Formats: sequence, C-alpha cells, structure tokens
Amino acid sequence: MKLTTDKLKQYIALFGGLLSAVLLFLQSVGINLKWYTDDSINAFTNVLLAAVPFALVVYGIWKNTYLVSKVAKIQEKELKKKGLK
Repeated sequence: MKLTTDKLKQYIALFGGLLSAVLLFLQSVGINLKWYTDDSINAFTNVLLAAVPFALVVYGIWKNTYLVSKVAKIQEKELKKKGLK
C-alpha cells in the first residue's frame, strides 16, 4: 500500500472526525472543556494537513542528501572525483 497525498488527507480527516465524535460524547455526558471546541478541532486538523506533508518533504530531502551515512559520504567523494557532482 502506497501512502499518497490524498490518502494522507483522508487519514487526517478521519482523525478530525474522531476528535469531533469525542467532543460530542463529552458534551453528552456533561463535560465541557473551554478549549476543546469545533474550532479548536478544525484548527488542529488544518495544522496536521500542513505539517505532515511538510515533515514528509523535509524527511525526503534529508534522506536523499549525502549527509546521512558514511557510505553516502564516500559515494559523494567518488562522485566529486569523477566530476559527476
């Protein structure tokens, strides 16, 4: 299974739906938290929609640079010697 952007957005939306369901449950049993509202859930979901793809891009860039392992550093030196980098 490949995790695509659309699939990731679906998981985040599912998580936001779970938070909304918890909010409704808490309200039905008489527990009202001032900070836990529909607006705070929407804001948190929006942060995830922005932060998760950003984190994946940062990880991909970091992983694909020649700074991660000894082997990658050796490979970078060889590429420089051969004029390929």
